[in-house]
Amino acid sequence: MFEGVYPAIITPFLRNDSRDVDYDGLRRNIRYLLEKGVHGVVPCGSTGESATLTFDEHEKVIETTLDEVDGKVPVLAGTGSNNTAEAVTLTKAAKDLGADGVLVISPYYNKPNRSGLIKHYTKLADLDIPVVMYNVPGRTGQNLAVDVVVELAKHPNIVGIKEASQGFCGSGDAGIVQISRIIEETRDEDFRVISGDDGITFPILALGGAGVISVAANVLPAPMVAMYEQFRAGQFNRARDLHFTLSPLFRAMFIDTNPITVKKAMELKGLAGGPPRLPLDELDAEKTKKLEKVLASYD
Repeated sequence: MFEGVYPAIITPFLRNDSRDVDYDGLRRNIRYLLEKGVHGVVPCGSTGESATLTFDEHEKVIETTLDEVDGKVPVLAGTGSNNTAEAVTLTKAAKDLGADGVLVISPYYNKPNRSGLIKHYTKLADLDIPVVMYNVPGRTGQNLAVDVVVELAKHPNIVGIKEASQGFCGSGDAGIVQISRIIEETRDEDFRVISGDDGITFPILALGGAGVISVAANVLPAPMVAMYEQFRAGQFNRARDLHFTLSPLFRAMFIDTNPITVKKAMELKGLAGGPPRLPLDELDAEKTKKLEKVLASYD
């Protein structure tokens, strides 16, 4: 479980004053992803704008996702918060709804100390649902250090980590060096390291990683799946070629804050996107032209 290509799905919003969730659009997007062979989906992550969803919306997005997926692939629901009590509430709800596991971001803004991080993740794992930790210091302001990950990996319900520390300058070990160490030091555990950055998925697979929780797979799921499956089949050169083919898209997804760009890309492809919710605003005209040029290269 939790191996392969898992799109971090967007939460499409309607173009009305309230920016209501477009649940019909969410279903259409999920059907598109399933048709293209993705191995799982992740609702209510940072790409799903979880920080701006109400508790009721959060639960309904997960419930809608589970209903549309209908057991075809695993659903890894985002339930993180910088408030442990809120994370517990969201995690209990995801478990009750039938999610296969939860993706939990390291608490943002608070910058908890080591013991606080251990207690936070342990409290959630003790709810008896598989937990994948999420290390993204570019959003949290704090790297989840190797020794903390290795200790938490011993918990039977903490089954993996989504690693997106590449580019973080706060630690000499962040990024691919850190990822390599985590894989090295958890080889005796039933623990998976999953790429949280499309651009380093191929090297993470080469180190023994399990797959990717992907932004780009919302837009071009089939070649992302093909890259993973070619790698697993031992066709390393073909997988690497697909990595380089997809790299312009990987870069384009971050010409503005995620998920601003991916939502616009999905609209341009005729999928449900809609505007982001404030404080995020839509992609401007100049960046939209750059995005259109990249997307056209894949047509």
